[in-house]
Amino acid sequence: MKKYVAYGIGAALVDTEIKVQDIELSQMNVEKGMMTLVDADRQAELLGHLEGHLVKASHASGGSAGNSMIAAAQFGGPTFMSCKVANDSDGDIYIADMEAAGVDHCLTGEREEGTTGKCLVLISPDAERSMNTNLSISETLSEEQLVPGAITQSEYLYIEGYLVTSPTGRAAAIKAKSIAEEAGVKTSISFSDPGMVEFFREGMEEMVGDRVNLAFCNKAEALGWGQTDNLEAAIEKLKLVADTFVITLGSEGAVTFDGEELVEVPPHKVHAVDSNGAGDMFAGAFLYAITRGEDFPTAGRFASLAAGKIVANYGPRLPAADYPALRKEFFGD
Repeated sequence: MKKYVAYGIGAALVDTEIKVQDIELSQMNVEKGMMTLVDADRQAELLGHLEGHLVKASHASGGSAGNSMIAAAQFGGPTFMSCKVANDSDGDIYIADMEAAGVDHCLTGEREEGTTGKCLVLISPDAERSMNTNLSISETLSEEQLVPGAITQSEYLYIEGYLVTSPTGRAAAIKAKSIAEEAGVKTSISFSDPGMVEFFREGMEEMVGDRVNLAFCNKAEALGWGQTDNLEAAIEKLKLVADTFVITLGSEGAVTFDGEELVEVPPHKVHAVDSNGAGDMFAGAFLYAITRGEDFPTAGRFASLAAGKIVANYGPRLPAADYPALRKEFFGD
């Protein structure tokens, strides 16, 4: 029995969510539905434009892999997170959130001076999220943040695709994958964003390596990886690099592939207000379910239910009490 169901590695970010209209995205020259890397000045400029807007879930810890590790832990599957925060108030918030959720982490020593990464999440009326991320100290995430003993004690390594934008982060992901493979730990990756697949393809290919045991992606990322506009063709391309995978399809549900059978997962009909964190929740819930012995279709249905709860509320996570309640509702325990 391994100590952790998953070991995540990714950027530590503190999210600020703001509701906007589509016309405001155009006025601010923000690309809708994408994650865009920005510097501190650009982030400050955007916040200046948005003064007076209702801010939701301000100062909630985020970051894709972090959200997924928190979700799995809250459902009852112990997780570990490798990331980097600065010695500042946002770093304090991030660590406190991890520990409150029961996620073990590498942030136990002295922290460097600097600024913890921040993500400005702009939520449109159709619930789409457009992210403007200033990585700050997360850009220097490196092999120093890896804890090999925790990797080998995990059932899955979970790599966040966003790491491809940082040379040291990408190297750390590749090193973590090597440690996992040598120890017989299963490897998984999230493609994270269509832009990562399109603009950082070579780096993504390096992180995937020969193949991974499990890949998570949405439809746009799958099509981008397959360099096609046909989902069936994209699925065949995914099979070349992933033993198993899940493709989320938004309001159309998802498809899971367990290495043998492709299964459609029906969506949970909800009134969507905020898609931020939905993919992260899906991955965390899915990892929790398969590591407790569920098959892929069952894990997909549970993850779809959990992701549906996220998009029906503001913020990338649910109240702590909702996780065991959701587990009991679905699994009965």
